[in-house]
Amino acid sequence: MTNVSRRKLIKTGLAAGAGFAVARCAGGTTQSEAPAGTPNNPAQGPEVNTNQSRNVTLRFIGTGVSQINQIRDKAQEDLGFNIEVRALSTEENNQIAITQPGQYDIFDGEYFSLPLVIPSGNLQPIDVSRITDFDKIISFFTEGTFEGAPVEDSQGTAPYRVMYLTGPDSTEFSTTPTDYATLIPFQFNADTLGYRPDLVGREIESWAELFDEDFRGQTALLDIPQIGIMDAAMVAEAAGLMKFGDKGNMTREEIDQITEILIERKRAGQFRAFWKTFDESVNLMSSGEVVLQSMWSPAVTAVKSRGIQCVYAPLNEGYRGWGGGLGLSRNLSGMELDAAYEYLNWMLDGWVGAFLGRQGYYSAIPENARKFMSAAEYDFWYEGKAAAEDMIDPFGDKLESAGAVRDGGSFKERFGNIVVWNSTMPENVYLVQKWNEFIAA
Repeated sequence: MTNVSRRKLIKTGLAAGAGFAVARCAGGTTQSEAPAGTPNNPAQGPEVNTNQSRNVTLRFIGTGVSQINQIRDKAQEDLGFNIEVRALSTEENNQIAITQPGQYDIFDGEYFSLPLVIPSGNLQPIDVSRITDFDKIISFFTEGTFEGAPVEDSQGTAPYRVMYLTGPDSTEFSTTPTDYATLIPFQFNADTLGYRPDLVGREIESWAELFDEDFRGQTALLDIPQIGIMDAAMVAEAAGLMKFGDKGNMTREEIDQITEILIERKRAGQFRAFWKTFDESVNLMSSGEVVLQSMWSPAVTAVKSRGIQCVYAPLNEGYRGWGGGLGLSRNLSGMELDAAYEYLNWMLDGWVGAFLGRQGYYSAIPENARKFMSAAEYDFWYEGKAAAEDMIDPFGDKLESAGAVRDGGSFKERFGNIVVWNSTMPENVYLVQKWNEFIAA
């Protein structure tokens, strides 16, 4: 690839009392160590780039889904400076972004975190004029439009709602496009439930199945309050247990009601475990300890790469969406700031999009990712066509045999049917308190 020329957390309770280990229900197993070489166990730490062209080191914080050694190594090779990566839980990532600004240069985070992170003033507005392919980014991120599909009316912290700031020194979101962005998007997905078809015994078509008594003691839920509550809300609505006015902006009464439902189901033994990282969910599903659970795309592909059947279910009620991007530390300036902009442009150029696409994530600029994918890969992951050849994950392991079709179909079908996004809502503090009551019940 050619190089580019220029290119109040303490009170939120985001990680209050939760720690960083997976919480287990009675009878659950202890956490297994993530396999060596996976994002949550990078093991050796960052390697030194012996071919660096200038004395610059950029320090990244982010979650394991993109703080991956292979991406770091490719960036160092192409850009000629050093990169240090730290793979953290979502909660810890946000904590550091808000309270320890001297610990990072680039923040790799989700858009739902921005109502917490931006007010800290620790991220500097990104000058979109320095982002070469900004106009190629999927329009939903930059304008909130997507071919009139249901996603245009989706609830929650949709990325475009927190995409822009009002000025070059602002910590205030703009409701209309400006020249200053919070994050530059590079990955996103339509999330759903994953299941083991060999153990479930039927096709899973509704979020309500997570509460089905047939799977008592064999289900798991994501233990990140702002995300887990969305999955729980989708399940409760689908099961006819309650109705929300706006799942992305719940009232205290709605939070109380969904908490009561969750605690009731937990005490009845419905859940086997609660997880925070996709490595944990992979171990739960691969072992058969859990047969149906909240899941992320790389977890599904990791299970498949072990030769185990796993389906990412296209559910009748639609998908929960999330979007991730990179933000720049307020402390960056001079050569380091220039290098950071080079990285942002490199990130959008296509190689990263293709790499992450091989585990099911979407690129903010699909046309660029396509340049680094085979025709068969792009047809499978984006067009919903049958695989013309075996599909291989980013780490060289087989995921699907020729003839397979991606769960849920094409990009337009999956992304277009997102109905709610991960969200930080006005009642976030209260939500986290109630979520912790559920986990501790």
